[in-house]
Amino acid sequence: MTSQRITVRVQLEDFDQAAETALLTKGRTDIGAVATFAGLCRGEGDTLSALELEHYPGMAESEIAAAANDAAKRWPIDGLTVIHRYGKISPGKQIVLVIATSRHRDAAFDGARYVMDFLKTNAPFWKKEHRKDGAEGNWVDAREEDELAKQRWT
Repeated sequence: MTSQRITVRVQLEDFDQAAETALLTKGRTDIGAVATFAGLCRGEGDTLSALELEHYPGMAESEIAAAANDAAKRWPIDGLTVIHRYGKISPGKQIVLVIATSRHRDAAFDGARYVMDFLKTNAPFWKKEHRKDGAEGNWVDAREEDELAKQRWT
């Protein structure tokens, strides 16, 4: 593995997938695979006006970085970018971006999926629904299928 690069950001503003991929791959002729996952805010049947994400500053970045570093130890990943947004996010807008690069596709896919499974289950984020009808929105509970997906890595 040549120089490995891991970037983790938790931010209010949106991100540009193409620009982030270009930053991660610029000048790298040893990379043969780029696996990208972007998560969007769902409208939940057109009932949501926004999803509000809160996080524990400092801890969120640290926990995500630990998962990214763990992925880089498990697979031959050359680069990894993880961006997670917070604040009120409207349906259709981006929430999370995971980009993994490697010489081969399996490592890139597995590394990106591993980090995403961690984000869905262990990252210190809390989500609250804001409803279009003005009714009090719910805090979103963890989903059993996310916990089951994470078990594949143990």
